[in-house]
Amino acid sequence: MTHPPATRVLLASALSVTALLAAAGCSVDDEPRPRWFSASASASASGASPAVEQPAGSGAALTEVQARAALVTEADLGEPWAPTRGARTWRDGLLKATTEDRDCQRLLDALYTEEPFGTPKGPQATSALDDGDTDAQLHYRVAAHPPADVDRTLDWMKSLPGRCGQFTAATTRGGIQGVEVSDLPLPPAGDARQALRVTLAGETEEGELTYLTVDLAAVRVGEETITLTNAGLDEVYAEVTQQAVQLGAQRLADIRKQGRAQI
Repeated sequence: MTHPPATRVLLASALSVTALLAAAGCSVDDEPRPRWFSASASASASGASPAVEQPAGSGAALTEVQARAALVTEADLGEPWAPTRGARTWRDGLLKATTEDRDCQRLLDALYTEEPFGTPKGPQATSALDDGDTDAQLHYRVAAHPPADVDRTLDWMKSLPGRCGQFTAATTRGGIQGVEVSDLPLPPAGDARQALRVTLAGETEEGELTYLTVDLAAVRVGEETITLTNAGLDEVYAEVTQQAVQLGAQRLADIRKQGRAQI
């Protein structure tokens, strides 16, 4: 099987997702694999694993140039990923929704705004990519947030499969959706991390069934935070989320090291 050069770079640097999920006590054996997926690397990790050693905070936030350099882009993911052509219609149609429970509403708001930590203060950078095969959309952000606030939010995210495992939500157009929230294992990237897989099942005004999957992942690396969403109405591969997180956290850690070396 031949992979595009950029994809081989990503695969060479990524954990074996098969080993990752086995160590986490989870499996995606029933899910189809993206065409670039490979289990050739060998390692094991999960969202509950101890964090790998990362550089401590330097006391200074990244510059905007450094934040942009820390992004994961289409060059990392390879085909079929490309720069986005614009926001998907399901963002307003399905993610703009309300529910009675306060924690579940906070989750819906975070999925829609893609800002579980609130509005960043200081330099930030974002990239937005589309999967040309499945029409999934990936948004990736690097920004500075107070580490203590980030860790509290990560703890809140970790509690959501128990608090909001299943609930209903009403869209602004009056549709009712059944929502399920589950934990998504991550490799031991950064200093702290958490990810969720959220599925929203409903139907359009014309009676057509909809099934939206959203991965929400966040990683703290020193004083900066990576936030990622990977979502779509077709296949949304957990492997993309997991490997983008690992690659991005290592890149951000390397840039932080370089920044300290120049001080």
